[in-house]
Amino acid sequence: MALIEIITEEIKKAMLAKERVRLDALRGIKKELLEARTAKGAGDELAEETATSILQKMVKQRKDSAEIYTTQNRPDLAEPEIEQMKVIQEFLPPQLSDEQLEAAVKRIIDQSGATSMKEMGKVMGLATRELAGKAEGRAISAMVKKLLS
Repeated sequence: MALIEIITEEIKKAMLAKERVRLDALRGIKKELLEARTAKGAGDELAEETATSILQKMVKQRKDSAEIYTTQNRPDLAEPEIEQMKVIQEFLPPQLSDEQLEAAVKRIIDQSGATSMKEMGKVMGLATRELAGKAEGRAISAMVKKLLS
């Protein structure tokens, strides 16, 4: 079943259960996926990588908003953002642990033959492609820096 169909079913369940925050998050996901699918140059079906990228962007937006609200001492606004972020994460592939990420980045560094920070760009390109959807870009970058320095 396509992700949009799964989201539509989840929207129906959330409506019946009267789960407002979950419903808002699911509607947001569906909106973004439909916009991407109907964008100029896009095909009828949305590629899994594209959908994952959209979901990751949405999670990052919610996380950033929650951090801003928290620093401004507005937990009433931060809480719904965190809840929506959790709902969106349900549809992402499981994230790598720190140990798994370190092992994957070490393998990529060995494959690329990189030995110094000068080659970070090459390693980041490979790592970002290979680990897309499995780890945040920020975490990948931090691990690459740690292992190359």
